Amino acid sequence: MSSTNKPVNQKAWWLVLPVLVCVAFSAILPLMTVVNYSVQDIISPERRVFVGTEWFAAVMRDQELHSALWRQLQYSLSVLAIEIPLGIALALSMPSQGWKSSAVLVLVALSLLIPWNVVGTIWQIYGRADIGLLGYVLRALGFEYSYTGDPTHAWITVLIMDVWHWTPLVALLAYAGLRSIPDAYYQAARIDGASKLAVFRYIQLPKMREVLMIAVLLRFMDSFMIYTEPFVLTGGGPGNATTFLSQYLTQKAVGQFDLGPAAAFSLIYFFIILLLCFVLYNWMQSLGNTRQEGQHD
Repeated sequence: MSSTNKPVNQKAWWLVLPVLVCVAFSAILPLMTVVNYSVQDIISPERRVFVGTEWFAAVMRDQELHSALWRQLQYSLSVLAIEIPLGIALALSMPSQGWKSSAVLVLVALSLLIPWNVVGTIWQIYGRADIGLLGYVLRALGFEYSYTGDPTHAWITVLIMDVWHWTPLVALLAYAGLRSIPDAYYQAARIDGASKLAVFRYIQLPKMREVLMIAVLLRFMDSFMIYTEPFVLTGGGPGNATTFLSQYLTQKAVGQFDLGPAAAFSLIYFFIILLLCFVLYNWMQSLGNTRQEGQHD
């Protein structure tokens, strides 16, 4: 029987139905609910008034939102600037085979197993000058360290906490990229007498580009949506030093019960993340393509 006469079975499309149902209940329906709230003034559960784009205009004029967005951008870019190079360096220093490789992989991944609220609690205790090791050592060295009283100390503590928690993820992704490079590339480099820096620049880094792109996008999205760790550690303070966008949104929705502005802000928040990820992805793609064209030339 020729391929053109084979019967087409459309029943396989029913296998996609559970996925569509899950996506509808977990993403589409909540999103449409948020869109509905964003154009209404919810006075009570029974009384609502359509206001159009009024909440969006009000949110865009909010100076506290602008400050939170600026803090969020600074924090997310700092996270990428530290965790990506540090994760690559950690992956390069890890053994490539044998029992040591398995042991190091397990040890590196331990911090990823700790829940977010527990991470905040650990660093909350760790940074205290009376019972915490970090706070006690810094005080003994003469540093007036207080993550609850100094905005700079609080911001740096949250940043270091995130680096400690999530750098292993970047390291594991970079390690997987390194292990996927065929040995023929290293053999050719040894024959040519290439240095370690040249091997890293022309072999390892280009071959890790795809996994590094995933690492950058994952860490950027996750850091841009950070909530639990700074909330547990500092509660957003002192002042507004560690009040990021997610905490500002929670204050609007839960603390003040302004569902309309909170819904409008959540949609703006969502589109900001999409836009920045789109720009970041295309920038990394163009950077990789430019580098490949330069190597071919």
